[in-house]
Amino acid sequence: MKIVVSATGPDLDAEVDPRFGRCQYLIFVETDTMDFEAQDNAASGAGGGAGIATGQTVVNKEAQAVLTGNIGPNAHNVLSQAGIQVMTGVSGKVREAVEAFKKGELKEVTGPTVEEHAGMRSAPQASPAEGDIKSEIETLKGRANTMKQQLDNLMARIEELEKRAK
Repeated sequence: MKIVVSATGPDLDAEVDPRFGRCQYLIFVETDTMDFEAQDNAASGAGGGAGIATGQTVVNKEAQAVLTGNIGPNAHNVLSQAGIQVMTGVSGKVREAVEAFKKGELKEVTGPTVEEHAGMRSAPQASPAEGDIKSEIETLKGRANTMKQQLDNLMARIEELEKRAK
């Protein structure tokens, strides 16, 4: 099965990039053989539309699943319309993420985990105006969900290592 991982570097030992649309690299991995192809993400510096462009790259490369930290609404739309699974809350090395996927330890999401343009910000936004409170609540729920998924993945890895240590 061909999957893709958002990454900060061009190989399996790179860290998973928490951003999808603006990740530095896309690592396409054949899960049966662990053969991979690293591709610079041309959309990483785009002024807008990065999620759509990155999603279209994944569709064009015929990947069947995406492993990333977070996914915005535009990218999620592109991928879900193409029938591509999206796993978020993924962290650590690309190689570890692929292994976790192969073991069924990652959970598919059915919607975005961050709001539009989240990858463009480097720091949290100021307190919202009255009309933006609902938007911030949804953003925080998405972040909390991502953190919960990351914690679940870490706990599963700890359990696995503890079993090996016995």
